[in-house]
Amino acid sequence: MTAARREPLIWLQLVGLAALPLELLLLLLLLAGSDPGGLPALERLLAWAIGALAPAVLLWRRPADPFSLLLVQVPLRARSTAQRTLLAAPTLAARLAGVMAGAVLLPVLWWIDARAALAGPVAPLADANRMLALLLTTPVLALMVWQLQQVLQAAALLYLPDEGLRGLTPLTQEQIEQQRLSLGLPLLLLEPLLNNAPPAPLEDRSPIEPAAVEDPPEPAEPAGQAEPAQATEPPEPTEAECPAPAAESTGAHPQPPAEIPGESDPADEPGQAET
Repeated sequence: MTAARREPLIWLQLVGLAALPLELLLLLLLLAGSDPGGLPALERLLAWAIGALAPAVLLWRRPADPFSLLLVQVPLRARSTAQRTLLAAPTLAARLAGVMAGAVLLPVLWWIDARAALAGPVAPLADANRMLALLLTTPVLALMVWQLQQVLQAAALLYLPDEGLRGLTPLTQEQIEQQRLSLGLPLLLLEPLLNNAPPAPLEDRSPIEPAAVEDPPEPAEPAGQAEPAQATEPPEPTEAECPAPAAESTGAHPQPPAEIPGESDPADEPGQAET
C-alpha cells in the first residue's frame, strides 16, 4: 500500500463526488425563484466569473490542500513526514483540475438557468430579485470548483507510487502556507490506516522463555526454641543383668539349702534344755 493510500483524508476527498448532484439541485432551486432579466447571457457570465473563474485562478496559484476538508484541517505543526512529502509532489494535475472545473461549470450554469423556471413551484425564494439569486449561486459554484479539484487531486495521489516520492523533500510549515490553500480549523487528527513499519518475519521472532520460578524461602525458626530430641532405642541388657531362668521340671527335686554350721532349729532348743 502506497503512502497516499494510508492517509484517510485522501479517501475522504472522494466523497465530494456524492455532494455534486445535491449542489446542482441547489443551483436549480435558487435560480427558479427569479425571472431572467433583459440580458440573461450577461448575468450568467457575471455569476460564472465571480463563482467559478475567480476560484479557479486562485486554485491555480495555490492548489487546495489535500489534508483540508474546507471546514476542518490537519494542523500544520502536527503533520507527519509522509503528509508533508505528499504535499511536495508535482501539482500540475491539481492545477489543471481547477481550470477544468471552472470551464465545465459555465455550460452547466447556462443549462440550469435556462430550465430553472420548471422548478418555480418549489423554489425557496419565490419572486426574489434576480441579482440576489445570482449572488447566492456564486458560493455554490466556488464550492463545486474546490470539490472537483480535491477529487481529481486525490485520485492522482492515490495512483502515485512510492518511488515517485523518494527524491522529494518534505515541505516545511512556511512552505505549506505559501504554496497551498489550507482552509478550516486545525482540529482534525486522524491515524493512518496501516502502520508504516512492516511486521517482523516469523523466523526472526525468538520464543518467549518462561520466567524461572524460585522456591519460597524456608521460615526461620524462632530464637530460643530447641530442636526436638530424637528418640533413641534403649540399650540391650547384658547377661549379668538378666535374671537366671527358673529351673525347668526335669523330674529332679530341688535340693534344700545347706545349713550353716552354728545355727540350730529353734524347735529343738527346749528339748535340749530339759536334758
